[in-house]
Amino acid sequence: MTAPIIPVPAGLQVHASAAPFVLSVSSRILATDAAASVAGYLAGILRPSTGYPLPMVSPVDGNVAGPSDIALHLDLADSLELGDEGYRLDTSEAGATITAAGPAGLFYGVQSLRQLFPPSLEKRSVQSAPWQAVAATITDRPRFAWRGAMLDVARHFFDVAAVTRFVDEIVLFKLNVLHLHLTDDQGWRISIPGRPELTGIGASTAVGGGPGGFYTEEDYARIVAYAAERFVTVVPEIDVPGHTNAALSAYPEINADRRARDPYTGIDVGFSSLDVHADATWQFLDDVFRSVAAQTPGPYLHIGGDESLSTPPEQFPGFISRATALVAAHGKTPIAWHEAGRSGDLVPGTIGQYWGYLTPQDHADELATSFVEQGGSLILSPADVAYLDITYDETTPIGQAWAGGPTSVRAAYEWEPAEILPHVREEQILGVEAPLWTETVASAADIDYLVFPRLAAVAEIAWSARAGTAGRDWEDFADRLEAWYPRFLALGIGAYREGEPYPSRASGLSDGTL
Repeated sequence: MTAPIIPVPAGLQVHASAAPFVLSVSSRILATDAAASVAGYLAGILRPSTGYPLPMVSPVDGNVAGPSDIALHLDLADSLELGDEGYRLDTSEAGATITAAGPAGLFYGVQSLRQLFPPSLEKRSVQSAPWQAVAATITDRPRFAWRGAMLDVARHFFDVAAVTRFVDEIVLFKLNVLHLHLTDDQGWRISIPGRPELTGIGASTAVGGGPGGFYTEEDYARIVAYAAERFVTVVPEIDVPGHTNAALSAYPEINADRRARDPYTGIDVGFSSLDVHADATWQFLDDVFRSVAAQTPGPYLHIGGDESLSTPPEQFPGFISRATALVAAHGKTPIAWHEAGRSGDLVPGTIGQYWGYLTPQDHADELATSFVEQGGSLILSPADVAYLDITYDETTPIGQAWAGGPTSVRAAYEWEPAEILPHVREEQILGVEAPLWTETVASAADIDYLVFPRLAAVAEIAWSARAGTAGRDWEDFADRLEAWYPRFLALGIGAYREGEPYPSRASGLSDGTL
């Protein structure tokens, strides 16, 4: 018997000779009020496929866990061993128990528990199956605090249901950050009070001339709340001073020549720039950053800063310095792509996101290291292995191949964050993020095909111990991934599988749930 869990836990012992945990019609979920939200989430996973009522009861009321029950146990005494996001999971014929110091740990324990059951558990209608979980003991905690996925909704727009569905997909692999690339040359996707032209004009199209779209304040609030319920922090990105044609089409006064740009539907980069000295530009940025900060409960606001090829080079560092200060003035920690490291006057604590290659080029390592030298930290998103829009091989029908691609699943798995930047220590790495740019991505099926299973590979790098530890190697991951494909199918995730045509699986639900 095995436990093909992804990401591989820090400690996993399967009790092969012991009887399994068996879920039955009499099973209950025991949880205190502090764990009630996780209990409800777990019940929402288990009820549709089992058909069992699975009532949620509190041990405070004298309920004692029995052999068919699942107990969610919060114990602050475990914080030293497990941290805020770690958990301990025990399954046997005596019952199933998840213990953690906080609700997030319980939530990640749930993700492991569901992987111990047959894949048909993930279906949304009643199935006939023996609902058994192998007897096991797992003690687990993440390696990195930042475990992210980025979704570009600017090149092609994805509505609230598609984004919340994506949230449900990424939490399967214990990711905790959703970076939304909200603005670019092709579209502006978030409502800013007092700036109606941003969504009236700037959101009106997409790559290829599609209809575009945007999130109202209510839409964005729904996304943020849905993510928070799943312990995912939403990080909004307003990309400046380049990648700004959508804004320039709406407000001519922020252009150097004061002429509105035509909406753009192509995929070129580097041709647009704000007028970085205009008072109108800084009023515009103040309005936008204030609004986005107010709409976002999380602590971060990403300002982009990449590929600003049309911004005069001598003006770029000063712009970044002023922009990060403005973000901080609105109560958020600024994040920027590594090019922003050209500024030697970043707000202390500014986070850099490295998107260079495993072998840094064009001084990218020096620019990224600049953030650390100024008191910040780094998120690593090396494009040649972590970018999810890159093709798998020469036959991939969608995606791009510019970043040293194609990028196989194995390449997405076999890299080590602490070995890319020679002057950055591991404790200066906040975490890892896998971006999906959507120039060629226009549907949920496209997302599934390019994201999975490579996101699972990157998630294991972010969560699990360094390569070379028990279970953390390609051969073991490949075996566990093969066992995962029936679960992808049950979830309705159209994951790529080598040798199968696109789409290799029918893409699943469109109502924002899994």
